[in-house]
Amino acid sequence: SCSSGQVNQRCCCRLAWGSRALSCRDPSAAALGSLMGLGMGDEVGQGVGCMGWGETSLLGQEAWSMLRTTVVFVSPKALYTAPDSCYGRCEEPYNEKDECHCSPECERDHSCCEDYYRHCQPEGFSRSRDSITDQELLHISEQLYGADHNKAQPSDITINPQYQASPEETGDQQDRSPQPLYGYVNEKLFSKPTYSSFIKLLDNYRRSTGKEEEVTEEELREQENFLREVMKTELMKKLFTFLHSKNRYGSEQEFLADLQEMWFGLYSRGDGEQDSSGFEHIFSGEVKKGKVSGFHNWIRFYLLEKQGMVNYFSHNFNGPWDTYPDVLGLQFSWDGFYKEVGAAFIGCSPEFELGLYTLCFIARPGRECHLSLGGHSLSIQTYPWTKSTYGNGRKFIATAYVVSP
Repeated sequence: SCSSGQVNQRCCCRLAWGSRALSCRDPSAAALGSLMGLGMGDEVGQGVGCMGWGETSLLGQEAWSMLRTTVVFVSPKALYTAPDSCYGRCEEPYNEKDECHCSPECERDHSCCEDYYRHCQPEGFSRSRDSITDQELLHISEQLYGADHNKAQPSDITINPQYQASPEETGDQQDRSPQPLYGYVNEKLFSKPTYSSFIKLLDNYRRSTGKEEEVTEEELREQENFLREVMKTELMKKLFTFLHSKNRYGSEQEFLADLQEMWFGLYSRGDGEQDSSGFEHIFSGEVKKGKVSGFHNWIRFYLLEKQGMVNYFSHNFNGPWDTYPDVLGLQFSWDGFYKEVGAAFIGCSPEFELGLYTLCFIARPGRECHLSLGGHSLSIQTYPWTKSTYGNGRKFIATAYVVSP
């Protein structure tokens, strides 16, 4: 919707003027709205609202004369809301040019607009047998938490969180913790298949956005091997069984293929270069405009801290768990580039993070995803990449992270 004065910023309605359509981006639409006597909250046709019009002085007298003779009312289906909204677009056929989609298939393709469930399923997820309810998310997340058999045990990791920063202090780039975050990690963990295959992926990327990634045959094999290993775990099998029951995937092979595209498919965060992927951003980390971007993985942090490339500054959040996985909100420097708040699980297995982020990306793309881990509440925020797609309009993962209070 458009508020007064937002003309030329965002489309909220489309009206007919002669043989062409007018959107709120067109000053003519603002004048047309005023001519029709529409104001904030008024309705057109059969109850579709046009929320606010711009200044009527945008048109000269000649244009006003034309408008007075050509105004027509259009049906609600011809009205158009914001291109990233499902308002007025439910059941609209798929169009690859759309920023996001509003047909039921968008749930399977994880390409729905952020407000799809609010506008197209007004009674909530429970209207559809294949929808994923909030209660089901709480239940499946507890199942995945219990199935993380490869997680660190309390004796495997010793951390030293030291200084807890206030919200006002997270951005000042002050090192208030003289000791490293990790005092000890039992590196025997890293010999487990999902860990070792995960670690092999971490040196496959150029951290600066704007620089084209070159994926070799060996790196493709490393991606495939990692996904094969995680799919052997009880945790990922439980996740697939759940998503299969919700008609998101017809087979494990289909799920595996989608995981590879969703997580490892390349897209551009720069000027057209294929320079990024969900996996690189979230697990390996990137540098964009002089700041650390992504980088939400404890294994990556530990390995770089051990090499002297990461300097731990402080934390702003420490989760309620007294065992692993735990959650910390971190401030740190990576080779001189600063991360103001980087929330990360501590001590979980690679499949645990991959599984939870995938679950939330499919179930609640673009929104907070409320879970339960060991009886404690936790939310994960995911965002889809909206500038490019794969398959039949499916979206890549742009980012995923734990929401720290």
